[in-house]
Amino acid sequence: MTVKLDESWKAALASEFDAPYMRALKDFLLAEKSRGKVIFPRGSEYFRALDLTPPDAVRVVILGQDPYHGDGQAHGLCFSVRPDIRIPPSLVNIYKEIHSDLGIPPARHGYLESWAKQGVLLLNSVLTVERASAASHQGRGWERFTDAVIARVNDGPAPVVFMLWGAYAQKKAAFVDQSRHLVLKARHPSPLSAHSGFFGCRHFSQANAFLARNGLAPIDWALPDVAQPA
Repeated sequence: MTVKLDESWKAALASEFDAPYMRALKDFLLAEKSRGKVIFPRGSEYFRALDLTPPDAVRVVILGQDPYHGDGQAHGLCFSVRPDIRIPPSLVNIYKEIHSDLGIPPARHGYLESWAKQGVLLLNSVLTVERASAASHQGRGWERFTDAVIARVNDGPAPVVFMLWGAYAQKKAAFVDQSRHLVLKARHPSPLSAHSGFFGCRHFSQANAFLARNGLAPIDWALPDVAQPA
């Protein structure tokens, strides 16, 4: 699969891009498009999370599952939506927890690129989805690729915070070395589970404290206002 991507990630994942499963995944995506299927996010944003957060810049990893499958939502970062899109319920709850934990008022948009540019890897397990068809690209190879991404972060030189929300994320990153990295676990921020173990987790203050103890700059979880499309 030929991709336009940060060179350090491209080098770190060269064996994955050259593997037969990735060629099969590319063929699947091309075939779906040829049948008229609409795939989110757009092709230039499949690897947006990696492009914004090079491997040696990663300080925090937040794991999602699939991209949003509604029009205009997905742009390559888990939990994030474009500035003009209504904030999804799980992200509303993430903002509530940040407010409770750090006193930061909830942002007025759901665009999380500011976090990514500071070293928060906002990685979905599966990087594409068919429009209006949740989980439609699971089991096609993306999971193996994103496992390799997590393994590269796990093996990197610097300690990293992993925020694992929900059973899926916790299982996916179960191999992370907890003697080197801080692994924070909670329920998923979905409205179905946030009140039974996400609210009150204080992951954001714990992450910044860990980074400070290790001589790394904390994350500014406050999101700047962004321009709205005309």
